[in-house]
Amino acid sequence: MELRVKRAPRIDLEITVPGDKSISHRAVIIAALSNGACTLQGFLPSEDCMHTVNAMRALGIKIEQPEPTTLIVHGKKRVLSAPKNEINCGNSGTTMRLLAGLLAGQTFESRLVADAGLARRPMDRVIAPLSEMGANIVAEGPDQTAPLRVGGASLRGIHYRPSVASAQVKGTLLLAGLFARGKTTVEELLPTRNHMEKMFNYFLVRTATEEAGSVTVFGDQVPESRDFAIPGDISSAAFWLVAAAAQRRGHLLIRHVGLNDTRTALLGVLLRMGAQVREAVEDVDQLEPRGIVEVTGFPLKGTVIQGREVPRLIDELPILSVAGALANGRTVIRQAGELRVKETDRIAAIAHNLRTMGGQVGELNDGLEISGPAPLRGAQVASFGDHRIAMAFAIAGLFAEGETVVQDAECIRESYPGFETMLEEFTNPKRMQVSTPVIGSLTPTAPEQG
Repeated sequence: MELRVKRAPRIDLEITVPGDKSISHRAVIIAALSNGACTLQGFLPSEDCMHTVNAMRALGIKIEQPEPTTLIVHGKKRVLSAPKNEINCGNSGTTMRLLAGLLAGQTFESRLVADAGLARRPMDRVIAPLSEMGANIVAEGPDQTAPLRVGGASLRGIHYRPSVASAQVKGTLLLAGLFARGKTTVEELLPTRNHMEKMFNYFLVRTATEEAGSVTVFGDQVPESRDFAIPGDISSAAFWLVAAAAQRRGHLLIRHVGLNDTRTALLGVLLRMGAQVREAVEDVDQLEPRGIVEVTGFPLKGTVIQGREVPRLIDELPILSVAGALANGRTVIRQAGELRVKETDRIAAIAHNLRTMGGQVGELNDGLEISGPAPLRGAQVASFGDHRIAMAFAIAGLFAEGETVVQDAECIRESYPGFETMLEEFTNPKRMQVSTPVIGSLTPTAPEQG
């Protein structure tokens, strides 16, 4: 599938975005372990999340889907059944890594397989700590990659310090900890998104957290069945927020979006770059805050993204690189080597596509140096099979002279079904809905750089 994009007229829209991908994965798994039926509203029916749903079905969990964004998950008190066949995780690294933790303490063995893209991604980061817990887990691919054989072991709790800041690793170990003797503690070098901890607390699983950045789960617990509403995904919102921020007098209001403070670092970067940004939390009833984000575009200036910010921006760095190409001055992204081992080598992919469109960019071992503003020109750009690369360069096309064609864009369905339809809202002036600011006076500030 090709995605064809032309320069956007003035942006003035009010929108919503689909359910949060990270939360959707975790909610399905924890609900499946609970002691009864749980209704999940706002579920993201993307290809990645549906791999998690189908995996839980293969493990004996009844999951109904009366509407695309509503699931009824019938928990079985942590009792899972041996799958009749291998479990296909598709291209979803979250599915494979979280399932590795879930299955490590079962009495049966499972085999997790992957599409070509996921089969290249490193699994040693979960294999090593799970093995330390006593798991029987083997990577059948070269260099500790998928397929994975998992299960049939008795686990013991451990205290583990991951060498890579990764919410997936943390979530994997906390899920395994539910089936382990004693307590399992994950001590993070840098803070990552905390959805697993919040979901455990919401489903009444006893945990402990410390200011030093560690979280502990105690074994042999059954989550309490509860209904849950999943907020809109701020990582999906990021593409539209950057589009509005980079356009002088652009204005965008997004409602019902998740405002978890481990996910909103993007807003701080846009403020630093000169955009006017405000957020207003409207609902905290279910631990995951949600509300309104409003952006008004001004000429952007370059910034530095590094250090503690990076783990909380890892999904937004492709679109922030596009923002850097549209900003005045130099934007530097450092200490982001994790981008090399995502769905593709995102550092190389970003650099290649920006150069193709006329951008000035230097590729670093662990990041990028981007000089702007570059007069972007329409071109054929590759998705590299990576949904966030495809979406980021569709947004770049909104600012380019001529037509931009994003090739192999079907990968967008992994995380954002409906992206193409929303893109049409941004390119068709007849569909623009003129709106006025709703969160009061907007004054940009400049937080400390990360």
